[in-house]
Amino acid sequence: MGMSSDPQKSVLELFNLNGRRALVTGGAKGLGRVIAGALAEAGADVAIASRTLSECQTAADEIAASTNRRMIAVAVDVSQSSDVERLAAEVERALGPVDILVNNAGINIRGSVEELSETDWDAVIATNLKAPFLCARAFGPGMCRRGWGRVINLGSILSVIAIPGRAPYASSKAGLLNLTRVLALEWATKGVTVNAICPGPFATDMNKQLLDDLAKYKAFVEKIPMNRWGELHEIVGAAVFLASDAASFVTGSALFIDGGWTAQ
Repeated sequence: MGMSSDPQKSVLELFNLNGRRALVTGGAKGLGRVIAGALAEAGADVAIASRTLSECQTAADEIAASTNRRMIAVAVDVSQSSDVERLAAEVERALGPVDILVNNAGINIRGSVEELSETDWDAVIATNLKAPFLCARAFGPGMCRRGWGRVINLGSILSVIAIPGRAPYASSKAGLLNLTRVLALEWATKGVTVNAICPGPFATDMNKQLLDDLAKYKAFVEKIPMNRWGELHEIVGAAVFLASDAASFVTGSALFIDGGWTAQ
């Protein structure tokens, strides 16, 4: 039987991540960077991984300075199983066993189906869908053995709706939502929860071309009931919640942070 949360803890204590160790892929910038910072603020030691070591190191140093948590930076190609195995060994050697895995690394190649190449499709699926599988496979069994773990997959509103010109991305994020559910069922009795955070439009580098194009930006904002894009800090509460004991009975779920877009 998996452990339930401790009923003796106060509500804010349930959100405390002291003594936990987290890995955030794609953690050097954007939503991954703010999630890594939030987990550290809540008490976790954090490994930040992405393709670019210098960017990871900068983020790790900044978060360590402001939180006094142990932070490490690792360069990795999460779409390669051998590299994910190396990542797992490196993180566990430096920090100890990983309790919280945030599969945040993602790319987007836009274009109509007739414009997109096979290489475009493969690249997006490899990073957005294959990599979370590889990372879950590398870290999840250890969490199951220890009887406590959190896997948080970064889905999207495009896990459940579609926008023209997003075939690879929407397909990858829809697949990631069902991977989340399968893993949740496989590990449900092991004290390991698996959930998705599904953001709407946030002001990240990935969306820069939309932010810079006033007409496209306006068309997007009109689709959002709150009539604005998400601010980066507006994702952190969901991440800390799903990573904590407060979410001990939440698994196989998707939390949409989209200003009401998918409620329409």
